Amino acid sequence: MTGSATYALLAVPFLGAAVLVAVLAGVVSARRRRGDRPGAGAGAAAGARGPRSAVLAGVVAGVALLVMTGVFNNVIVGLGIVAYDPALVLGARVGLFPVEDLAYSIGAVLLLPSCWVLLERPGPRPGPGRRPPSRPVRSDRRTEPSRRPEETP
Repeated sequence: MTGSATYALLAVPFLGAAVLVAVLAGVVSARRRRGDRPGAGAGAAAGARGPRSAVLAGVVAGVALLVMTGVFNNVIVGLGIVAYDPALVLGARVGLFPVEDLAYSIGAVLLLPSCWVLLERPGPRPGPGRRPPSRPVRSDRRTEPSRRPEETP
């Protein structure tokens, strides 16, 4: 490969696809939330807390992933396991590794929750006063009638 900033150009399609999937997941999530609001009752306050906590969890997980990426990328570059051609990087570095290597972690931070939203099966969610649908439990074990204590061997 030749040209300047080639590592960054390799990351662009991956990051672009992750951004497109995240936008699609945002649209799908907004449509689902709009469909879940039959009225502004007592459940509206409890439902508003859900997306905020999900975003907070995503931000915390994203920061943790970026910190771990920084630590372990520096370790593998420092040990000589991975080497970057200086002619193919943008120039900015985070410790020992080029900054464009963080694009994959950022893409993962966007892509994983987005896929979770897109693959979620929409349906009634249990809320206050509603129980989740129960599934019958099937056992292949034969059931015997209960015995009185004096009949037990």
